[in-house]
Amino acid sequence: MSWKKNLALGSAAIGITTLTLHMINKLIYNSALSDSTDTLSGFHYKWKFGNIYYTKQGNGSNLLLIHDLSCYSSSIEWDQVVEELSAFYTVYTIDLLGCGHSDKPNITYTSYMYVQLINDFIKDVIKGNTDIVATGISGAFVIGACQNNSSMINRIILVNPENMEKLSKSPSKISKAWAKIINTPVFGTFLYNIMTKKEEIKKLFYDEYYFNKNNVDEFLLDLYYKNAHTSHADCKYLYSSMIGRYITMNVAHCLKSINNSIFIIAGNGDWANNIHADEYKLILPAIEIMKIENTKHLPQLERHREFIEQVNILLSDPTETE
Repeated sequence: MSWKKNLALGSAAIGITTLTLHMINKLIYNSALSDSTDTLSGFHYKWKFGNIYYTKQGNGSNLLLIHDLSCYSSSIEWDQVVEELSAFYTVYTIDLLGCGHSDKPNITYTSYMYVQLINDFIKDVIKGNTDIVATGISGAFVIGACQNNSSMINRIILVNPENMEKLSKSPSKISKAWAKIINTPVFGTFLYNIMTKKEEIKKLFYDEYYFNKNNVDEFLLDLYYKNAHTSHADCKYLYSSMIGRYITMNVAHCLKSINNSIFIIAGNGDWANNIHADEYKLILPAIEIMKIENTKHLPQLERHREFIEQVNILLSDPTETE
């Protein structure tokens, strides 16, 4: 067989494989939208890197709720607590860039970018001082935002903050290579879809997010799955930045330079949460740690009433905002 025939056969095989993967990707995208019941009741903030979806409700002092950072995450994380908190505060929820109903541009996502987003959102949308509650990795962005402009942020509540050593890891050759692969148009999207399939989300909830597997709601799993696969899987750009280790931050350095009141709410059902909380307190001894029994990473969803009670206790002293 001549080299021309081999080349033609090879090209045909590549073309068929690419088309097949494209059709699979499209099928996954369509299936994520098949049961869509979205009724958006929020607003969009036109930020320099894309439109940011947010909600606002209630009366009282400002309170900004920021979800954890992942391709699955969005302000859905706060659905169980917003209504009750809005009886005491003017509550803002935000979908971070690359998440939920916010834009998902093809860019490299960094900690500094999210620090800028938080500062700009407070300045342009809230237009006044605010308390902030942030989960996981997003807590690092809030600390960075506070270091940049502490006058806009009153008190900070970190919900199961991320391990500081993990946050400080710089990109490696391997992590950069994986990021480039995931960013490729068809094959990268296919890999992303495999890595973020429904079974992986369920495992995440069972192993890390919830203490009691019986509390995991199938509807919630569907929402998280949908977040990761709508917009033709554009969430993969955030995912690739995360596995590429582009979202890094020296949290310890930032903590040492701020004087704001900081609290931690930790899920007591995961020993890692308690270790991470102690690490933050070791850097800044003034940090107060509150623990919610029988929860892991998302106490605001698993035991929302206890979570609301803790937030109200921590934010109840008006002298903290003076």
